[in-house]
Amino acid sequence: MNVLLIGAGGREHALAWSLSASPLLGKLYCAPGNGGIAQVAECVDLDVVRHTDIIDFCRASSIDFVVIGPEAPLVAGLADDLGKAGIKHFGPSRAAAQLEGSKGFTKDLCRELSIPTAAYGRFADRASALAYLSRQPVPIVVKADGLAAGKGVVVAMTREEAESAVDACFSGAFGDAGSEVVIEEFLEGEEASFFALSDGTAALALATAQDHKRVGDGDTGPNTGGMGAYSPAPIMTPDLVERAMAEIIRPTIAGMARRGMPFKGVLYAGLMITSDGPKLIEYNARFGDPETQVLMVRLKSDLLAALLAVADGVLASMDLRWHDDAALTVVMATNGYPGSYRRGSEIRGLARAGEVEGVEVFHAGTRRDGDRILADGGRVLAVTARAPTISEAQARAYRAVDLIEWPEGFCRRDIGWRAVAKDQIA
Repeated sequence: MNVLLIGAGGREHALAWSLSASPLLGKLYCAPGNGGIAQVAECVDLDVVRHTDIIDFCRASSIDFVVIGPEAPLVAGLADDLGKAGIKHFGPSRAAAQLEGSKGFTKDLCRELSIPTAAYGRFADRASALAYLSRQPVPIVVKADGLAAGKGVVVAMTREEAESAVDACFSGAFGDAGSEVVIEEFLEGEEASFFALSDGTAALALATAQDHKRVGDGDTGPNTGGMGAYSPAPIMTPDLVERAMAEIIRPTIAGMARRGMPFKGVLYAGLMITSDGPKLIEYNARFGDPETQVLMVRLKSDLLAALLAVADGVLASMDLRWHDDAALTVVMATNGYPGSYRRGSEIRGLARAGEVEGVEVFHAGTRRDGDRILADGGRVLAVTARAPTISEAQARAYRAVDLIEWPEGFCRRDIGWRAVAKDQIA
């Protein structure tokens, strides 16, 4: 069957890499793709904002299945428009994608369904937000309600920082995403990324993962879209996985179905593992980045078959197999990220890096210029390794990183440090 993958990041390169191995696949297209995705798929220059263009391409190219990678097209209703056109697809409807598109929607759903999460307040004006803030202890978390490209969340250590975050939202710093604000209790614990496929009724947990949001070693500096990840997450024991499914994922799937907006896709729960157990920090309505990179290199099963089972509503009959090996990915970003940065610098040594045992180099923000690969974004590469242990995967990944010639780029040098410490104790 012919498949169209929507997206241009490291997540999409990892998905394309996995989809390309499926015996069910005829031809794989990606819109718009990037310099690395072009190695495994035909990249097509489509504006994913123009849903009619995507539908026209699907009809002209005999596309049997569309996989939607990023959150923005989901929140904009691409899945709905594909459905109306009779095109099979993977990804939730606009209504279901509110789980990511509106943090207030998700918090209200958690309250309704008694899903464990941080205490919160939801506000549509500055004065009421600041009044609520004045009565809360710090640290505290301030979130723009809508999609803000990963920049709308502030963990405020002081009241002044929290007030500044509220002001930023209501002054338009995040556009429409900041027209409402959610203020949350600060949760103590260790974060984990938890993914489950759902066909609207059944839910199937994927392998566990953890990522690193802060830009600097030792988890310092501003939050980013993710500077690295590893799988499995040692903190997610089988008992905690079952608790996450029973207390968070399954109630959400059932609650969304009762609301008449069944969630069909992959539900990504950002969890805080507290002394009371797992609590939901936020939902995303798609695969995570860079967690997808480590999950895909560990996945033994046919990804395309699994995504089709979601679309066809037969997920209950599906099981997934995973390599026992661990995986770790190191994100290489352009100097200046997550602030301003320059595009267009050349990256060399990618072939040598990819020759390191167990390594795949996924492209996140690149473009091809003849035989050259140029940086074309903030997060640019995800150097991913699989090995028997997290420590060995980390060593392989950094061995590959050190073979890449890119003076204009940087990475953290401590990805996986918690898990590596546990490896060493064991």
